[in-house]
Amino acid sequence: MSEPRLDFVQCLDGQGLHRMAYWEWGDPHNPKVLVCVHGLSRQGRDFDTLARALRKDYRVVCPDVVGRGRSDWLGDPMGYQIPAYVADMVTLLARLRAETLDWVGTSMGGLIGLGVASLSGSPIRKLVLNDVGPTIEAQALQRIGSYLGRVPRFGSLEEAADYFWSISQGFGPHSREQWLALTEPMLRPVTDTHGRAFVPHYDPRIAVPFHAVTPEAAAAAQAALWQRYDAVRARTLVLRGEQSDLLTRETALEMTRRGPHARLHEFPGVGHAPTLVAPEQIAVVQEFLLSA
Repeated sequence: MSEPRLDFVQCLDGQGLHRMAYWEWGDPHNPKVLVCVHGLSRQGRDFDTLARALRKDYRVVCPDVVGRGRSDWLGDPMGYQIPAYVADMVTLLARLRAETLDWVGTSMGGLIGLGVASLSGSPIRKLVLNDVGPTIEAQALQRIGSYLGRVPRFGSLEEAADYFWSISQGFGPHSREQWLALTEPMLRPVTDTHGRAFVPHYDPRIAVPFHAVTPEAAAAAQAALWQRYDAVRARTLVLRGEQSDLLTRETALEMTRRGPHARLHEFPGVGHAPTLVAPEQIAVVQEFLLSA
Protein backbone atom coordinates (compact mmCIF):
# COMPACT_ATOMS: atom_id res chain seq x y z
CA MET A 1 0.00 0.00 0.00
CA SER A 2 1.21 3.49 -0.78
CA GLU A 3 -0.48 5.22 2.16
CA PRO A 4 -0.14 4.53 5.89
CA ARG A 5 -2.80 3.44 8.35
CA LEU A 6 -3.78 6.00 11.02
CA ASP A 7 -4.40 4.82 14.59
CA PHE A 8 -4.47 6.34 18.08
CA VAL A 9 -3.32 5.38 21.56
CA GLN A 10 -4.50 6.87 24.87
CA CYS A 11 -1.74 8.40 27.00
CA LEU A 12 -1.75 9.84 30.51
CA ASP A 13 -0.96 13.47 31.36
CA GLY A 14 -1.34 15.69 34.42
CA GLN A 15 -4.96 16.54 33.62
CA GLY A 16 -6.26 13.22 32.33
CA LEU A 17 -5.86 11.38 29.04
CA HIS A 18 -4.91 12.52 25.55
CA ARG A 19 -4.81 10.68 22.24
CA MET A 20 -1.55 10.30 20.38
CA ALA A 21 -1.89 9.57 16.68
CA TYR A 22 0.49 7.30 14.86
CA TRP A 23 0.93 6.35 11.21
CA GLU A 24 1.73 2.72 10.44
CA TRP A 25 3.30 1.22 7.32
CA GLY A 26 3.91 -2.38 6.33
CA ASP A 27 2.67 -5.66 7.75
CA PRO A 28 1.04 -5.00 11.15
CA HIS A 29 2.10 -8.49 12.25
CA ASN A 30 5.77 -8.05 11.37
CA PRO A 31 7.76 -8.58 14.59
CA LYS A 32 10.45 -6.21 13.29
CA VAL A 33 9.32 -2.74 14.36
CA LEU A 34 10.85 0.62 13.47
CA VAL A 35 9.64 3.76 15.26
CA CYS A 36 10.37 7.09 13.55
CA VAL A 37 9.86 10.30 15.55
CA HIS A 38 9.90 13.81 14.12
CA GLY A 39 11.32 17.18 15.12
CA LEU A 40 9.95 19.93 17.36
CA SER A 41 7.27 21.50 15.15
CA ARG A 42 6.90 18.70 12.60
CA GLN A 43 4.73 15.54 12.44
CA GLY A 44 4.92 11.84 11.60
CA ARG A 45 4.31 12.12 7.86
CA ASP A 46 7.82 13.57 7.55
CA PHE A 47 8.96 9.95 7.30
CA ASP A 48 6.75 8.88 4.39
CA THR A 49 9.65 8.40 1.97
CA LEU A 50 11.80 6.51 4.48
CA ALA A 51 8.83 4.38 5.55
CA ARG A 52 8.03 3.42 1.95
CA ALA A 53 11.64 2.29 1.53
CA LEU A 54 11.57 0.15 4.70
CA ARG A 55 7.99 -1.13 4.89
CA LYS A 56 8.90 -4.56 3.44
CA ASP A 57 11.53 -5.03 6.14
CA TYR A 58 9.71 -3.44 9.08
CA ARG A 59 6.41 -2.53 10.58
CA VAL A 60 7.15 1.22 10.49
CA VAL A 61 5.37 3.38 13.08
CA CYS A 62 5.54 7.18 12.86
CA PRO A 63 3.77 8.95 15.75
CA ASP A 64 2.55 12.54 15.81
CA VAL A 65 3.99 13.72 19.13
CA VAL A 66 1.23 15.22 21.27
CA GLY A 67 0.33 18.74 20.17
CA ARG A 68 1.24 18.01 16.56
CA GLY A 69 -0.50 16.59 13.52
CA ARG A 70 -3.53 14.44 14.34
CA SER A 71 -2.70 14.11 18.04
CA ASP A 72 -4.59 15.97 20.76
CA TRP A 73 -3.46 19.29 22.18
CA LEU A 74 -2.68 19.39 25.90
CA GLY A 75 -4.66 21.48 28.38
CA ASP A 76 -1.44 22.53 30.13
CA PRO A 77 1.26 23.66 27.70
CA MET A 78 4.00 22.94 30.25
CA GLY A 79 3.33 19.28 29.46
CA TYR A 80 5.08 19.78 26.12
CA GLN A 81 8.45 18.53 27.38
CA ILE A 82 10.76 15.58 26.67
CA PRO A 83 10.06 13.50 29.83
CA ALA A 84 6.31 13.55 29.06
CA TYR A 85 6.97 12.58 25.43
CA VAL A 86 9.12 9.67 26.62
CA ALA A 87 6.22 8.49 28.79
CA ASP A 88 3.85 8.71 25.80
CA MET A 89 6.23 6.62 23.71
CA VAL A 90 6.46 3.95 26.40
CA THR A 91 2.66 3.73 26.21
CA LEU A 92 2.87 3.41 22.43
CA LEU A 93 5.51 0.68 22.67
CA ALA A 94 3.25 -1.29 25.01
CA ARG A 95 0.51 -1.03 22.36
CA LEU A 96 2.89 -2.30 19.67
CA ARG A 97 3.87 -5.35 21.78
CA ALA A 98 7.35 -5.42 20.26
CA GLU A 99 9.99 -7.25 22.30
CA THR A 100 12.71 -5.33 20.47
CA LEU A 101 12.59 -2.45 18.04
CA ASP A 102 14.71 0.09 16.21
CA TRP A 103 14.35 3.87 16.39
CA VAL A 104 14.99 6.80 14.05
CA GLY A 105 14.62 10.21 15.66
CA THR A 106 15.11 13.59 14.04
CA SER A 107 16.11 16.43 16.38
CA MET A 108 13.48 16.34 19.18
CA GLY A 109 12.57 12.81 18.08
CA GLY A 110 16.19 11.83 18.67
CA LEU A 111 16.11 13.23 22.20
CA ILE A 112 12.93 11.26 22.88
CA GLY A 113 14.64 8.15 21.51
CA LEU A 114 17.65 8.86 23.68
CA GLY A 115 15.35 9.00 26.70
CA VAL A 116 13.68 5.69 25.84
CA ALA A 117 16.94 3.94 24.90
CA SER A 118 18.59 4.95 28.18
CA LEU A 119 15.90 3.31 30.33
CA SER A 120 16.78 0.09 32.09
CA GLY A 121 15.36 -2.79 30.06
CA SER A 122 14.76 -0.61 27.00
CA PRO A 123 13.64 -2.61 23.94
CA ILE A 124 15.55 -0.35 21.53
CA ARG A 125 18.14 -2.43 19.65
CA LYS A 126 19.40 0.15 17.13
CA LEU A 127 19.15 3.93 17.53
CA VAL A 128 19.54 6.57 14.82
CA LEU A 129 20.00 10.10 16.15
CA ASN A 130 19.40 12.49 13.27
CA ASP A 131 21.28 15.75 13.81
CA VAL A 132 20.93 15.93 17.57
CA GLY A 133 23.01 15.12 20.61
CA PRO A 134 23.29 15.88 24.32
CA THR A 135 24.81 19.32 23.66
CA ILE A 136 22.50 21.64 21.70
CA GLU A 137 23.89 24.93 20.46
CA ALA A 138 22.26 28.11 21.81
CA GLN A 139 22.32 29.85 18.42
CA ALA A 140 20.20 27.07 16.92
CA LEU A 141 17.68 27.38 19.76
CA GLN A 142 17.50 31.12 19.15
CA ARG A 143 16.86 30.53 15.45
CA ILE A 144 14.10 28.03 16.15
CA GLY A 145 12.60 30.28 18.82
CA SER A 146 12.30 33.12 16.30
CA TYR A 147 9.43 31.33 14.53
CA LEU A 148 8.17 28.67 16.97
CA GLY A 149 4.65 29.42 18.21
CA ARG A 150 3.73 31.87 15.48
CA VAL A 151 0.50 31.13 13.61
CA PRO A 152 0.89 32.37 10.02
CA ARG A 153 -2.07 31.99 7.67
CA PHE A 154 -1.63 30.67 4.14
CA GLY A 155 -3.96 30.99 1.21
CA SER A 156 -2.57 27.92 -0.57
CA LEU A 157 -0.24 24.95 -0.28
CA GLU A 158 2.26 26.76 -2.49
CA GLU A 159 2.30 29.81 -0.21
CA ALA A 160 2.80 27.59 2.83
CA ALA A 161 5.61 25.71 1.11
CA ASP A 162 7.42 28.97 0.44
CA TYR A 163 7.09 29.99 4.09
CA PHE A 164 8.30 26.67 5.46
CA TRP A 165 11.23 26.76 3.05
CA SER A 166 12.17 30.21 4.35
CA ILE A 167 12.60 28.81 7.89
CA SER A 168 13.92 25.37 6.91
CA GLN A 169 16.74 25.87 4.44
CA GLY A 170 19.00 23.82 6.68
CA PHE A 171 17.02 20.80 5.44
CA GLY A 172 19.14 20.97 2.31
CA PRO A 173 18.27 20.74 -1.40
CA HIS A 174 14.82 19.38 -2.33
CA SER A 175 12.82 19.31 -5.50
CA ARG A 176 9.60 21.32 -5.51
CA GLU A 177 7.65 18.07 -5.53
CA GLN A 178 9.52 16.78 -2.48
CA TRP A 179 9.01 20.04 -0.62
CA LEU A 180 5.28 20.18 -1.35
CA ALA A 181 4.96 16.59 -0.08
CA LEU A 182 6.73 17.56 3.16
CA THR A 183 4.58 20.69 3.51
CA GLU A 184 1.06 19.36 2.94
CA PRO A 185 0.79 17.29 6.17
CA MET A 186 2.04 20.34 8.07
CA LEU A 187 -1.18 22.25 7.32
CA ARG A 188 -4.56 22.41 9.03
CA PRO A 189 -7.50 24.05 7.20
CA VAL A 190 -9.38 26.79 9.06
CA THR A 191 -12.40 28.92 8.20
CA ASP A 192 -13.10 32.19 10.00
CA THR A 193 -14.22 35.73 9.30
CA HIS A 194 -11.27 36.14 6.96
CA GLY A 195 -12.34 33.13 4.88
CA ARG A 196 -10.74 29.75 4.31
CA ALA A 197 -7.02 29.35 4.86
CA PHE A 198 -4.35 27.02 6.24
CA VAL A 199 -2.31 27.24 9.45
CA PRO A 200 0.53 25.08 10.81
CA HIS A 201 -0.72 21.74 12.13
CA TYR A 202 0.56 22.10 15.69
CA ASP A 203 -0.43 23.74 18.96
CA PRO A 204 1.41 27.09 19.04
CA ARG A 205 1.69 26.67 22.81
CA ILE A 206 4.46 24.11 22.31
CA ALA A 207 6.58 27.27 22.37
CA VAL A 208 5.67 28.03 26.01
CA PRO A 209 8.08 25.61 27.75
CA PHE A 210 10.64 26.19 25.00
CA HIS A 211 10.80 29.92 25.75
CA ALA A 212 10.66 29.34 29.52
CA VAL A 213 14.05 27.58 29.63
CA THR A 214 16.67 29.54 31.58
CA PRO A 215 20.44 29.26 30.99
CA GLU A 216 20.74 27.42 34.30
CA ALA A 217 18.03 24.95 33.33
CA ALA A 218 19.65 24.44 29.92
CA ALA A 219 23.00 23.63 31.53
CA ALA A 220 21.38 21.13 33.90
CA ALA A 221 19.49 19.53 31.01
CA GLN A 222 22.71 19.16 29.01
CA ALA A 223 24.45 17.38 31.89
CA ALA A 224 21.44 15.07 32.30
CA LEU A 225 21.37 14.30 28.57
CA TRP A 226 25.02 13.24 28.60
CA GLN A 227 24.25 10.95 31.54
CA ARG A 228 21.36 9.47 29.57
CA TYR A 229 23.57 9.09 26.50
CA ASP A 230 26.21 7.23 28.51
CA ALA A 231 23.50 4.80 29.66
CA VAL A 232 22.48 3.82 26.12
CA ARG A 233 23.30 0.23 25.17
CA ALA A 234 21.74 0.18 21.70
CA ARG A 235 23.92 0.25 18.59
CA THR A 236 23.84 3.92 17.64
CA LEU A 237 24.26 5.91 14.43
CA VAL A 238 24.59 9.68 14.55
CA LEU A 239 23.64 11.53 11.39
CA ARG A 240 24.82 15.12 11.02
CA GLY A 241 24.22 17.78 8.45
CA GLU A 242 27.70 19.07 7.70
CA GLN A 243 26.43 22.65 8.09
CA SER A 244 24.31 21.98 11.19
CA ASP A 245 24.03 24.82 13.69
CA LEU A 246 22.43 22.55 16.31
CA LEU A 247 24.82 19.58 16.45
CA THR A 248 28.45 20.61 16.17
CA ARG A 249 31.09 18.29 14.80
CA GLU A 250 32.83 18.41 18.18
CA THR A 251 29.73 17.11 19.95
CA ALA A 252 29.17 14.45 17.28
CA LEU A 253 32.77 13.23 17.63
CA GLU A 254 32.40 13.10 21.41
CA MET A 255 29.36 10.87 20.86
CA THR A 256 31.63 8.41 19.02
CA ARG A 257 34.02 8.26 21.98
CA ARG A 258 31.63 7.68 24.88
CA GLY A 259 28.36 5.98 25.78
CA PRO A 260 27.36 3.62 22.95
CA HIS A 261 30.37 4.79 20.85
CA ALA A 262 28.14 5.83 17.97
CA ARG A 263 28.98 5.58 14.32
CA LEU A 264 28.98 9.03 12.68
CA HIS A 265 27.89 9.90 9.16
CA GLU A 266 27.85 13.48 7.85
CA PHE A 267 25.85 14.70 4.85
CA PRO A 268 27.45 17.51 2.80
CA GLY A 269 25.36 20.49 1.72
CA VAL A 270 22.87 20.00 4.57
CA GLY A 271 22.36 21.79 7.88
CA HIS A 272 19.76 21.08 10.55
CA ALA A 273 18.34 18.62 9.81
CA PRO A 274 18.55 15.98 7.05
CA THR A 275 14.98 15.04 6.06
CA LEU A 276 15.88 11.45 5.06
CA VAL A 277 14.12 11.94 1.74
CA ALA A 278 17.16 11.90 -0.56
CA PRO A 279 18.13 8.38 -1.76
CA GLU A 280 21.67 8.71 -0.45
CA GLN A 281 20.37 9.60 3.03
CA ILE A 282 17.89 6.71 3.03
CA ALA A 283 20.66 4.33 1.94
CA VAL A 284 22.79 5.20 4.97
CA VAL A 285 19.89 4.55 7.36
CA GLN A 286 18.93 1.32 5.57
CA GLU A 287 22.47 -0.03 5.67
CA PHE A 288 22.74 0.62 9.41
CA LEU A 289 19.32 -0.79 10.32
CA LEU A 290 19.46 -3.88 8.13
CA SER A 291 23.08 -4.88 8.71
CA ALA A 292 23.69 -7.90 10.93
